[in-house]
Amino acid sequence: MLTVKGRLKVVNSATNRLKSYNLSPMTKWEQLQRQIISCERCPRLREYCTKVAAEKRAAFRDWDYWGKPIPNLGEPSARLLIVGLAPAAHGGNRTGRMFTGDRSGDFLFRAMHETGFASQPTSIHRDDGLRLIDCAMTAIAHCAPPENKPLPLEMENCSDYLHQTIDLMPNLRGIVALGRIAFDGCMRLYRSRRWLPGAKPAFGHAVLHQFPGAPFVLCCFHPSQQNTFTGKLTPEMIRDVFSEARRRL
Repeated sequence: MLTVKGRLKVVNSATNRLKSYNLSPMTKWEQLQRQIISCERCPRLREYCTKVAAEKRAAFRDWDYWGKPIPNLGEPSARLLIVGLAPAAHGGNRTGRMFTGDRSGDFLFRAMHETGFASQPTSIHRDDGLRLIDCAMTAIAHCAPPENKPLPLEMENCSDYLHQTIDLMPNLRGIVALGRIAFDGCMRLYRSRRWLPGAKPAFGHAVLHQFPGAPFVLCCFHPSQQNTFTGKLTPEMIRDVFSEARRRL
């Protein structure tokens, strides 16, 4: 059931989980992907993404913008899940793929390629041949938000997709949380599943958190231009995070 709170539809996630018990894991994954792409839960985000796709940036005038929620990237058999914040207005919202078509993605995929998690160091468009290796990628919000800041209720609306993503990954061993907001979203999920019995641990770059009977969570500064241009996050720092994730799988 959907109820309206302000301009946002607040979703009861307990009634919105997949009920496809006789389907194969890949079919369930594909069903989740279609569910994400067709999502209309947050009017503010849908209006913004549609507006950006129509107006476009001058440099991408010839592009046919995706303009819809961005599905997960990778396969459910992966042992590592990367959790980001949200698509960029002229990155994922343009190309239709997580961390694709912007400098943050270039920075991220170079490190993933160097540590064996991606087939190539660049991510330009959906048909560029990129494959993730033993990892999948999702986000706290699947629509590009104004000023890169989804509202709390928008993240709440999207949280069910994170739950479903983890449910459909039977081999999941660990999570890399890109940024504090992604980390906080993971901790809310862990708390709801009773994987986090005590106080919430602190976020810090390259800090590893382990939980009995649950995937580890490895923190990483977000590869935003603000962090990479200022040197807060360097290529060596993010590469070290993914090297540690590789060792822990």
